[in-house]
Amino acid sequence: MNIPFLSLKDVTALHGAEINEAITRVVNGGWYLQGKENEKFEQHYAEFIGTKYCVGCANGLDALIWIFRAYIELGVMQPGDEVIVPANTYIATILAITENGLKPVLVEPRLNTLEIDEDRIEEAITPKTKAIAIVHLYGRNAYTEKIGELCKKYNLKLIEDNAQAHGCKHTDGRMTGSIGDAAGHSFYPGKNLGALGDGGAVTTNDEELAKAIRALANYGSQRKYVFKYTGRNSRLDEIQAAVLDVKLKYLVEDNQHRKEVAHYYYEHINNSLITLPDLLPDEQNAYHLFPILVKDGKRDALHDYLELNGVGTVIHYPIAPHKQECYAKESWNAPQLSLPITEQIADQELSLPIGPAITINEVMQVVNLVNNCKWR
Repeated sequence: MNIPFLSLKDVTALHGAEINEAITRVVNGGWYLQGKENEKFEQHYAEFIGTKYCVGCANGLDALIWIFRAYIELGVMQPGDEVIVPANTYIATILAITENGLKPVLVEPRLNTLEIDEDRIEEAITPKTKAIAIVHLYGRNAYTEKIGELCKKYNLKLIEDNAQAHGCKHTDGRMTGSIGDAAGHSFYPGKNLGALGDGGAVTTNDEELAKAIRALANYGSQRKYVFKYTGRNSRLDEIQAAVLDVKLKYLVEDNQHRKEVAHYYYEHINNSLITLPDLLPDEQNAYHLFPILVKDGKRDALHDYLELNGVGTVIHYPIAPHKQECYAKESWNAPQLSLPITEQIADQELSLPIGPAITINEVMQVVNLVNNCKWR
C-alpha cells in the first residue's frame, strides 16, 4: 500500500494540460513580473473571495506581515500594540505580529473545534489591543458573531489568516477572507489553492490599505524609482499567477471532493482512542486538513503504524508556538504561560490524508487501518 499524505504530482495532474498551457503562454510571452497574469488572477481571486481588492505577494507569511506593517504606516497601529491570536496557530501568524514589533496575546482554542475560543477573548483585551487575528485552521471557519461584536465594541481591526481555508464560508454566506478588515492568503503548493512554488495575497475592501500593501511589497514604491516606504521585494510572479488562475476555476470542485473524503472519515472512523473535532456544515469547512486527536499518548504510535503500512500522515503541529526556542526569551512569552489546551492539541493531533486526488477506495483503506490499529 502506498497512500501519500498529499501527492502534489497527482494534484497538479488533475488540471495538468491547462497548467502547462498557462506556463507556456507566460514563458513565450516574455513578461514575468507585474503583468497581465497578475492583474487577471488578482481580479478573479478578489471576485471569488468577495472583496474589492486583492494584492499578490511572495508568500502567505509576507501577506500577513504587510497587513500589520501597512496599518503601522497608516498610523492605525504602532510597535508595542497588542494583537490577540489563537495560541495553537501555525507560527507564521505570530511571526507576522512580532516582525512588526507588535505583541502577540495568545488565547486558547476550544478542544472540540480547534479554533480560537470566543469566550476567552474579551478577558485578554487591554487598552493596548488593536486587533484580533483569527486563523481558519485546518480549513475550518473560525469567525463567530461574538468576535465581530468584540471588534466593534473595542474598535479593533479584524485580521484573517486564511492560509488554510480557500473556499470556506461563514454561516451568512460570506467567504472567509472577506469577513475581516484584511486577510492574508497562502498559495503554498499543498494548500487547497496551491501554486507550483511560493505565493500569497492580501484581500481587503480598504483601498488605502491595499495601496500601502502593494507599495510595501514592491520595495516601498508606488511609482518607479519613487519610494514612499522602506519596503521589500515580495511579489507574486507571472507564472505562479497564471497557474493559480487555472486552479481557481476548479477550487469549488476540488473542495467538494475533499468534503466527500472528510464525510467518509466522520462516518466510519470508530476507535475509542480517537476524537474528531465537531462536524461543521459543509460550507464552513474547506477541509484543507483532516485533524484527529489521539488520546493516552498513542498519537506517535498511530503515526508510526500508518507509516509502516504505507499511509502518510503529518502532525500539525508538534511544538506549540509558545514552546518554540525562537520565542523563549520574549517578554510576552513568560515561562509560566499556561496554555494546556494548546499543548494537548500539540501532543495529540494527527492529520490523515485528504485532498482532491485521493480516492475513496484509498480512504477506506486508511479508515480500516485506523480502526484496527495494532498499538505498540
